[in-house]
Amino acid sequence: MKKIFYILSLVVLSAGCHVLDFDETSSDFTREDMLTSYSNIEKVLTNVYGYMPNKDIADVSSALRDCGSDDAEYADPEASVQRFTNGNWSAISTVDDKWSLFGGVRAANDFLDMVWDEETKDIKEQIKENLSIFKYTSKYNQQMEQLALFPYQAKVLRAYYFFELARRYGDIPMPLVKLTAEEANAIEKTPFDEVINFIVAECDEAAAKLPNTYVGMLDDQIGRVTKGFALAVKAKALLYAASPLHNPGGDKTKWQKAALAAKAIMDLNYYRLDPAEKANNYLSPEVIMAICRSESSSLEANNYPVRLTYGLRNSMGGSFPTQNLVDAFQTKNGFDITLGAGGWETNDPNFDVTKPYENRDPRFARAILANGMTFKGFTIETFVGGKDYSATRSDLGTVTGYYLRRYLVEDVDFTPEAQKSAKHQWIVYRYAEALLSFAEAANEYLGSPTDESLGISALAALNQVRENADMPSVEVTSYADFQKAVRREWRVEFAFEDHRFWDVRRWDIGQSTQGQVDGVEIIKSGNNFTYSRKTVENRSWAAKMNLFPIPQSETFSNPNLTQNTGW
Repeated sequence: MKKIFYILSLVVLSAGCHVLDFDETSSDFTREDMLTSYSNIEKVLTNVYGYMPNKDIADVSSALRDCGSDDAEYADPEASVQRFTNGNWSAISTVDDKWSLFGGVRAANDFLDMVWDEETKDIKEQIKENLSIFKYTSKYNQQMEQLALFPYQAKVLRAYYFFELARRYGDIPMPLVKLTAEEANAIEKTPFDEVINFIVAECDEAAAKLPNTYVGMLDDQIGRVTKGFALAVKAKALLYAASPLHNPGGDKTKWQKAALAAKAIMDLNYYRLDPAEKANNYLSPEVIMAICRSESSSLEANNYPVRLTYGLRNSMGGSFPTQNLVDAFQTKNGFDITLGAGGWETNDPNFDVTKPYENRDPRFARAILANGMTFKGFTIETFVGGKDYSATRSDLGTVTGYYLRRYLVEDVDFTPEAQKSAKHQWIVYRYAEALLSFAEAANEYLGSPTDESLGISALAALNQVRENADMPSVEVTSYADFQKAVRREWRVEFAFEDHRFWDVRRWDIGQSTQGQVDGVEIIKSGNNFTYSRKTVENRSWAAKMNLFPIPQSETFSNPNLTQNTGW
């Protein structure tokens, strides 16, 4: 049996302090106590893990962060996620504020200060001496083997937190040691590119030491930072650094670095694409990092078709896919299909437009529930008057004509007296992301999707992902056509895995994509259906939204934290 390394969310009491001037509270254990046993040291490291995504992947007040993009709309018009799209977003009225991740950075710095000797690149001698009293126990050698890897795990976690902060705020403070309150309130920003360079260096150092897996080591743990995740954080950071938002001049050397970083994951030959669903499946050979959570049913309570919640959803909630996203999914034969003014439009000669949700890209049915699909033994009815139709938001059902499918566990049940929860695993990074990162970066660097000078062409990497999804290969050969194809592939392959919101920003395409989200209205007449596009919401967008505002409380505490442009 494999032991899942569950990441515990630890409550930090800070007595009204800001994150960067956090002061430890009293404890039953002293700092010295925590260094006298392997299990206590492991608990300190677990605290560093505790800052990883806490609830739903991209949870923003019960909404998926996709509701802040053109892929989804949240039912409640007053929910905080709506600030991303209605213009009521500011340094005072923040949303998805992750300045708290500096708590994770501080926890990592504290852990490294406790256990790591930077000069010798080894565990501190005092700790080795403390633990030597256990050298005749059966697990001592295995524990010391694991302990030697703990600092590298902490370094990658710190790098990951820096990345999450940098992709939100751009230039950020980058404390590498514990700060006093005075130091925290005077620290200056580090430029974005320097943050990325630090992330790369840390991940390179860690990847050289970390294993591909902990299975076969002490307790066969799953969920720890591996070599693959270290390379993944590096690849993701370099991809963002190369993208138009942070590389407006189109520096091709940045794209080259991003391509090579993604290729390093491919060259491990350890991960492989999985034709099965990866959501809630941490054992998939494609998953590089997933967050395992205990049993819950909140995601299903918010997103099941409302009749299947048996009255437990009593307020407006739910992240509902848009027609904008649905239009990104091609037909099974690889043709585009959109819902236009005159109905469904496609050049696929074999596609039946009277059954628009059949014979689509198979990934469609894994991400979205549409009219006529089967779920929990029920046929979804989102046509006007159907059992899952909502005329208004207050009906507690879909506002777009579609329901979320990705990440929902079908075994979760709200039937009275038979309620059932389930464990969820949120994907942080999987192998398909490395392939699409390479495909995008190689095309941008080489200017051609067919150039094989990096060992494989961008076109071949993208088509591996499509083949795994049982979709026909893309055959475009021009730079521009391939850029369009790979961006669509990002959208459909990773629908509701927390990509679109960020891709819109790193590509700097919000002005052309985030103005309006649409849904579908379906009229049933006998056994026939008529489909019409409807506007769900007109939204606000400004270039400043590519980055988040720094919380005003932080800029008041530290005058060196200059506010991001436009905020």
